Amino acid sequence: MIQIDDKLISEDIFSEEFVCNLSKCKGACCVEGDVGAPLDENETLILERIFDQVKPYLRPEGVKAIEEQGTWVRDPNDNDYVTPMVEGKECAYVIFDEKGITKCGIEKAYEDGAVDWQKPISCHLYPIRVDEYRTFTALNYHKWEICSDACALGKELKVPIYKFVKTPLIRKYGEEWYQTLCDAADEYKLEYGS
Repeated sequence: MIQIDDKLISEDIFSEEFVCNLSKCKGACCVEGDVGAPLDENETLILERIFDQVKPYLRPEGVKAIEEQGTWVRDPNDNDYVTPMVEGKECAYVIFDEKGITKCGIEKAYEDGAVDWQKPISCHLYPIRVDEYRTFTALNYHKWEICSDACALGKELKVPIYKFVKTPLIRKYGEEWYQTLCDAADEYKLEYGS
């Protein structure tokens, strides 16, 4: 683990390579899994605030799920905040393009200027998962078989995870923190190779 301020970063974030390959996986991470996308507590308030603006972008089944369950729910396993799901399958905020690839209805609304929030930070940061503890925050690489094509493309393009998620890391922690992370990555490469 590498420590920057109160953040503990898994070395996998420097050593593993990853680039989403939506043409292969079709956005399976938005469909697979037992629960919806993890949310920070403040994001639950944002979802409540923006739902009326996002609603026109969503599929009828997504709107129905949200209207029945709420804009966010609690994970029955650990009581964390998560997005609701459509019949226990995909995230309720998922939309599909003409090729059957999942997209985020919230992000589409953001791109169109309908809302000022891009999407849950857990989605934006993926494949990094953030776990908050009382005295520190852990950033770990979440390995998932459905992302094998993303790992293959990352290796082909030689893009380490921390570079793939540069924008969301800056969104979450700021430019200065990200630069410190890059410096730590450079030191890691000198010591362990790339």
